[in-house]
Amino acid sequence: MKALILVGGFGTRLRPLTLSRPKPLVEFANKPIVLHQIEALAEAGVKHVILAVSYRAELLEKEMRVEEARLGIKISLSRETTPLGTAGPLALAKELLGEDEEPFFVLNSDIICEYPFKTMLQFHRAHKKEGTIAVTKVTEPSKYGVVVYEEATGEIGRFVEKPKEFISNRINAGMYIFNPSVLKRIEVRFMSVEKEVFPFMAKDSELYAFDLQGFWMDIGQPKDFITGMGLYLTYLHHSHPHLLTKGEGIVGSVLVDPSAKIGAGCRIGPNVVIGPNVVIEDGVCLSRSTLMGGARVRSHAWVQSSIIGWDSCIGQWVRMENVCVLGEDVIVADELYLNGARILPHKSITNSVPDPQIIM
Repeated sequence: MKALILVGGFGTRLRPLTLSRPKPLVEFANKPIVLHQIEALAEAGVKHVILAVSYRAELLEKEMRVEEARLGIKISLSRETTPLGTAGPLALAKELLGEDEEPFFVLNSDIICEYPFKTMLQFHRAHKKEGTIAVTKVTEPSKYGVVVYEEATGEIGRFVEKPKEFISNRINAGMYIFNPSVLKRIEVRFMSVEKEVFPFMAKDSELYAFDLQGFWMDIGQPKDFITGMGLYLTYLHHSHPHLLTKGEGIVGSVLVDPSAKIGAGCRIGPNVVIGPNVVIEDGVCLSRSTLMGGARVRSHAWVQSSIIGWDSCIGQWVRMENVCVLGEDVIVADELYLNGARILPHKSITNSVPDPQIIM
């Protein structure tokens, strides 16, 4: 079986992190985002993963050669020279995807969930139609395009964009299974699978909805990345508690790389991820935050709802909150207050940032 992951664009929504490395290689819970998906696909029996890329493909290719050997699968890159949207990449990779009659997976690379690929595949094979979309339940359907389908069978009737009245609370979860025949519907141009393919498949009664259980999040922007991290850590707490860190000063679900060093009198958690070679000095408070590899937090700093980039350093008695995102190698001087600051790589911050802004 094959799978295509829509890695796509420049990762602008996740800047400044994506100024240092392509989005698929940014670590989510101490593992590159794309690896969460690739490992789950390999476990479900996928032997060939195709990454549809348009940006910094050489970095991705180098990393994927290592993973290919580790997982014992084939990983190819399909390069877009111009943006092709969410459907065009399928047509570009047509020769690979259409080699046989086997169905294939298509994933949006920003999606984090439990990836029930085996169950989804069983559902797809059972209804014997052209496509399956994973759908997830939301509390505010009016903010999204919703999927209207027969609950008994899963057959999709239509899609409604941002409904004013309640008609469904299920939205497209960004994970699909298609039979190769779908490739006849798609051209190599900028094309939207949601607007130019799905409505026609639904009209032909060829599209079914698979109801996703458990947590789901599109982690393509910082506030959702942080929310998704909390959901993922809660999932680990229930399913794989041995992976989480326990001990003095640890509160709730916390994931710490074994190489990290934590000082005395700290309060870490809930919902914190600490990457490799991170140093946390005495008396630090961290909650709802991710610290990338090599970061350092000096004594008595207080960090909440923030993402600290690789090799950055937070000074003593600093207070950070409200989705601050520090790029790589940012230095924050002692005793400053940062509120919702987005700071580009290699900057030194010597003044407080009392209001959310981007520091170039």
